Amino acid sequence: MLIIDKLIDKIIEMDNPTVVGLDPRIDYIPDDIMKYATDRFGNTSISIKYALLAYNKGLIDAICDIVPAVKPQIAFYEQFGSEGIDAYIQTVAYAKEKGMIVIGDIKRSDIASTAEAYSDGHLGEVDVFGKPHRFFDEDFITVNPFLGGDSVIPFLKNCKNFQKGLFLLVKTSNSGSGDFQDLMSGDRRIYEIVGDYVAKWGEDFIGKHGYSSIGAVVGATHPQTAAKLRARLPKTFFLVPGYGAQGGSAADIAVSFDKNGLGAVVNNSRGIIAAYKQEKYAGMTYMEAAREAALAMKQEVNKVL
Repeated sequence: MLIIDKLIDKIIEMDNPTVVGLDPRIDYIPDDIMKYATDRFGNTSISIKYALLAYNKGLIDAICDIVPAVKPQIAFYEQFGSEGIDAYIQTVAYAKEKGMIVIGDIKRSDIASTAEAYSDGHLGEVDVFGKPHRFFDEDFITVNPFLGGDSVIPFLKNCKNFQKGLFLLVKTSNSGSGDFQDLMSGDRRIYEIVGDYVAKWGEDFIGKHGYSSIGAVVGATHPQTAAKLRARLPKTFFLVPGYGAQGGSAADIAVSFDKNGLGAVVNNSRGIIAAYKQEKYAGMTYMEAAREAALAMKQEVNKVL
């Protein structure tokens, strides 16, 4: 089964087109988790790894039966070096063990030979002394297509060989995205050109729901653009960042979906994983607050679809 069908099946089963971004910051981690880590391992990077992993496992346990997917952003782990990367790898494995789809937000890209190494490490296999190993093994990853088609082909090959998927950056949620993505080239804007390439790359990956495993990142903070791209790319599934803290509302994300309420999955990070710091969730554990915030987001999104 194509990975996009697995994601859409879970969205339908849970009636929940959302994904939780596992973007942990030290100040999000509850004091008791951090204290336990430092009591065991001291003020070391091992304590950071333990705390990140314990925090993430608690979040996954709290939402795995109501949210179809998680999206760990690798930068929040890479900053802590090898221990942080280990926490990322173990987080991916734990989420998959709990039945969740994992979107690795890694935004990788490079010349073809380097892209092949990125692709093998995250989507495929790497030969280690004659035996294949899967090190990261996310279900989807985000990819920056700016270097062109030859930088994307290695990722497409592993998507085909290992039933994986991509979300390629088309129109991102940050305020400066228009500096390049909105520029005109002939009669098309850059984001339209990239979107057309994504649709072409995805032609061989279209599943039973009519969507491709080769999807697009389309920010919630640009609803008019998202509406144009939804009409232009009817078979391209959207990963929609920018909801909540970045300013995107439930009404803004509605245009990214089709008439059947499918076609996109909406990300929320700090609004879920740090919900216990909000006044309305006062007195709850971070896990209880995350679950309540995830359910509230589900209700808000479904209300506008």
